[in-house]
Amino acid sequence: MGNLVYEHILISSDGSDLAQVGVEHGLSLAKLHSSKVTAVTVTEPLGGQFAFASDLWSPSQDEIAAYDRAQAAVAERILTRIRQSAEALDVPIDTVHVSWRLPASALVETAEQRGCSLIVMASHGHTGVSQVMLGSQTARAVATSKVPILVVR
Repeated sequence: MGNLVYEHILISSDGSDLAQVGVEHGLSLAKLHSSKVTAVTVTEPLGGQFAFASDLWSPSQDEIAAYDRAQAAVAERILTRIRQSAEALDVPIDTVHVSWRLPASALVETAEQRGCSLIVMASHGHTGVSQVMLGSQTARAVATSKVPILVVR
């Protein structure tokens, strides 16, 4: 295979401890390969995985605005933490918050749009119901991505 160099690594995080293991792994790899990094966090639609399946509940504009503000604050916290870690390692970094999307397709599309050579993500994220779902999001990303994915456990 010759020298495999990852010039641009997309690192995904949902802010969980497990995702942080993936972040640290991705940043170490970036440092090793002198790669640039795009860190991405995806916030799901209001109602999560079920938002597109149900018209039983329709949020008001105020609820949507409050949700968006809360999600933007969470995303900012997650991305700031990654940016600080990258800067400490002298790794060039860009950060992206993709909102109102399910993680798998958002990560794969962002990696393709930005010409990333590798996606680094944890095997699953948050606990509870979304832990099962995010495991399936990881599987979906692996199944659909043209960009190689390194899944960190």
